[in-house]
Amino acid sequence: MPKRTDIKSILIIGAGPIVIGQACEFDYSGAQACKALREEGYRVILVNSNPATIMTDPSMADATYIEPITWQTVAQIIEKERPDAVLPTMGGQTALNCALALDENGVLEKYGVELIGATKEAIEKAEDRKLFDEAMRKIGLECPKAAIAETMEEALEIQSRFGFPVIIRPSFTMGGSGGGIAYNREEFLEICERGFDLSPTHQLLIDESLIGWKEYEMEVVRDKNDNCIIVCAIENFDPMGVHTGDSITVAPAQTLTDKEYQLMRNASVAVLREIGVETGGSNVQFGINPK
Repeated sequence: MPKRTDIKSILIIGAGPIVIGQACEFDYSGAQACKALREEGYRVILVNSNPATIMTDPSMADATYIEPITWQTVAQIIEKERPDAVLPTMGGQTALNCALALDENGVLEKYGVELIGATKEAIEKAEDRKLFDEAMRKIGLECPKAAIAETMEEALEIQSRFGFPVIIRPSFTMGGSGGGIAYNREEFLEICERGFDLSPTHQLLIDESLIGWKEYEMEVVRDKNDNCIIVCAIENFDPMGVHTGDSITVAPAQTLTDKEYQLMRNASVAVLREIGVETGGSNVQFGINPK
């Protein structure tokens, strides 16, 4: 890919403190992004609320702000620094949510700042459970039976159709926060209440359970010229039902047949194209019925 000459300065949004769902890999990728962009001659502005990271070292960026990662704070930094672009894909869920909030509140348009790495539409399609489900069906990939609930009444109606156990996942969260597996009504109500509170859109995806299926992940990199590479296939030691963040994983995958690998490879690339990932890496997760 040729270097873009229409932008001179880039604001990178960090991931903040290390917690489940946004761990030290975001610090590493953010530090590498700072190095690569500065080597290309771009001015790099960094905002991160965690001073105990590699990327907040004074030598990493041209300007570093250790501030809360909220859209209001980042808007003030944009007003002062006037970057040409914002790169949110190095900061996990925190950075993505902040970038969407900046767009929704008109900050990016006001200061003429471009969102790079992932567009608003791509982020929403990947994060919004309903849009993601529709996108997967469009490219012929099968997802677990699922339905969206925006109220507790809707959630209970969906559960009555799916039975137990069911998997509850809030929209716009990462690392499994707010979600869980319910085996009875009491657990279901508790997880739904927590999920509604944690989802910024007050929206839950309720899935049929695939507990016991084999779980695999593909790490894929794609650029704007549609060049795609599979970095590796990862196999979860634990079956589905144990969150991948809590599971031992092995790379490369050990028990995939060549046919299964090729199916997942092609599906992973199709997912990135449909979602609209233009640069950088993505993690695509699959469940395979062991029978």
